Amino acid sequence: MTTDSSAFLASKVKEHAEKIYPEVVALRRDIHAHPELSYEERRTTALIVEYLERVGIAIEPSILETGVIAVIRGKKAGGERKLVALRADIDALPLNEENEHGFCSMEPGKMHACGHDMHTAMLLGAANILSSLNEELNGDVL
Repeated sequence: MTTDSSAFLASKVKEHAEKIYPEVVALRRDIHAHPELSYEERRTTALIVEYLERVGIAIEPSILETGVIAVIRGKKAGGERKLVALRADIDALPLNEENEHGFCSMEPGKMHACGHDMHTAMLLGAANILSSLNEELNGDVL
């Protein structure tokens, strides 16, 4: 990859990230307000699926009841194709939230106390950006 193409991709990533920033923040706040414990994350899973499908990312068939497997197919030809896997935890912890911000946990005894809400929102944003650049990807992102 040349310096010019790297600069081009960096500018496209920055531009797209700025565009979707408000929706990524909204996703994080929604996930934070509706925490689900391990193996109970059905609402979060549905939110993730809805978002990925809305931005055109294929959901892989799975036996999982909670969690999602999706794939972004790179369309750039030439060279050896790569596969990169990205992941984020989606579960919350069995703790009471004692904050007063506008998107506190609405579930007594459950909260996102270690950042999984942020990790999920950031990964959804990254997936959105990578999907928008799939013409430049020589491989797939899982």
